[in-house]
Amino acid sequence: MFAAAAMLAGIVMLIRGGNWTIDSAVYVARHLGISPLIVGFTIVAFGTSLPELIVSVLANLRGSAGIAIGNVVGSNIANILMVIGATATVATLKVHAKGIYKDLVMMLLCTVLLAGLLFYGAVGQIVGVSMIVLLVVYVFYQFTMARRGEVPLEPVEEHEYKSMGAALGFLLIGLLAIALGAEFLVRGAKVSAGIIGVPEAVIALSIIAFGTSLPELATCIIAGRKGHGDLILGNIIGSNVFNILMIIGVTAAVKPIAAGSFAPQLANFDIWVAAAVSVIFAGLLFMRKKITKPVGYLFMAGYVVYNIYIYMIYVVG
Repeated sequence: MFAAAAMLAGIVMLIRGGNWTIDSAVYVARHLGISPLIVGFTIVAFGTSLPELIVSVLANLRGSAGIAIGNVVGSNIANILMVIGATATVATLKVHAKGIYKDLVMMLLCTVLLAGLLFYGAVGQIVGVSMIVLLVVYVFYQFTMARRGEVPLEPVEEHEYKSMGAALGFLLIGLLAIALGAEFLVRGAKVSAGIIGVPEAVIALSIIAFGTSLPELATCIIAGRKGHGDLILGNIIGSNVFNILMIIGVTAAVKPIAAGSFAPQLANFDIWVAAAVSVIFAGLLFMRKKITKPVGYLFMAGYVVYNIYIYMIYVVG
């Protein structure tokens, strides 16, 4: 009963937090002359990646590196198949800002980097710090390009706040509500899964990954209904980059991820699913410049199939 109540509270906080985050982020973007794409890639992506960061760092400190790795890999898969899929069924996602293509390349390169690290089998502190530095440099580059006007503004309807301070306040409250809501939801789901007896790897790849991706789902569906296409794409692409560089980077910087501390299937199978999904997602945006409703349904079906398959691999054997 407590677990169910925690999950319900988490869902409510995610929805409210998603509304506040989107409205305030768009307001801040317009009044600072920054594209919603950039805000989605940075502020919103960072905020919606906070649950993954908290879960992964704590898991690694407690000797469960498999949860940390599985959380990131599973979240990146969920972000594209579940979040983009579900959002595309609400509104067609079209590319407006040309800067998104650089971000897609960055996402693919980060995925390749993670695959290489998992193949190597360990992530040391120096590598972790280097990943954080790389992220900071790229975010700085993003803001520089935005200030130069190389990323055009997307015409969107914005929520009116009395002042910039009020907008920033609601942005902070929204991000906190998202982080706390996801934490409630993940804890409730994890307790329920533990009672059933599901292995750690499956919990990380499915339940925890799903739970920590709910902030992205909440913000993206709300943004989709309000017509903020670039904010959605920037949020997901940025979240996947943040998940790899920030979460794996900070996790390894706090405590190195040792060889043999995570399930071999993560390096042999799941990371390649994440890579394939990322390539398909990027390919659709490069060639068709949009994600339509039929593609959205296919993505969601693919996510269900993936979860069934990993259950068969890890549990059934």
